[in-house]
Amino acid sequence: MDIQTIGIVGAGQMGNGIAHVMALAGYDVLLTDVSADALQKAVDTITGNLDRQVGRGKVAEADRDAALARIVTTQTLSDLGQSDLVIEAATERETVKQAIFEDLIPHLKPTTILTSNTSSISITRLASRTDRPEKFMGFHFMNPVPVMQLVELIRGIATDKETFAACRAVVDKLGKTAASAEDFPAFIVNRILMPMINEAVYTLYEGVGSVESIDSSLKLGANHPMGPLELADFIGLDTCLAIMNVLHDGLADTKYRPCPLLTKYVEAGWLGRKTSRGFYDYRGDVPVPTR
Repeated sequence: MDIQTIGIVGAGQMGNGIAHVMALAGYDVLLTDVSADALQKAVDTITGNLDRQVGRGKVAEADRDAALARIVTTQTLSDLGQSDLVIEAATERETVKQAIFEDLIPHLKPTTILTSNTSSISITRLASRTDRPEKFMGFHFMNPVPVMQLVELIRGIATDKETFAACRAVVDKLGKTAASAEDFPAFIVNRILMPMINEAVYTLYEGVGSVESIDSSLKLGANHPMGPLELADFIGLDTCLAIMNVLHDGLADTKYRPCPLLTKYVEAGWLGRKTSRGFYDYRGDVPVPTR
């Protein structure tokens, strides 16, 4: 299938990043969100990120201008109906995603491939609630999308070969690397990463180390570019908790039990960088550990 037009649902951190790389690769992008402010913020973010790429010599000015011209925004979900490929990048809650697909499906053309950027939820189960399980799959980008080179492609039990091949071709055109993952909770990256982050929170919870000592230990002792608690703040503690719950519920193994301290931070609304407080307080000039 020749994919030319891509619809993206959700203009948040992931959605605007996906729009950025798709437009830069030559695709026409239609970006939708329920919030006009979110759409304007997304365009501003994409513009700023492209400007930085131009400043570093990674993108030509003409390519930046052409990419921005390819991005159209709308608050009307049905406008995405004529897209060749739709990527849902909304909140990591299954009920929200199901509601989006339910509202969108009546407007889709029969050939449209429907995908989700979910980082953990069952692709087979999401697909089963649509009219096209054979044309449905997981299309999981890493954050930040313009920088990270990996895309996880996840086939549901009904996904056909043509759909997978079409999505694989899109990843290739983006200049990124595709990793084919089976449809099990959290797939590959988060199946490995989130339990590590959760264990770091347990290490903090049990008083084995402070926020600073835990992050320093993994950066200097394991050569990680970011400490696990710093990374959790970057991802969003609500997202980390949601993925741990998917792992715990889906695999029924106590080793995936979310740390009570992670739950407590989410209950407090301390979700990390996006709320200016998480395991670090970001309200000053320099992040300060909160424990």
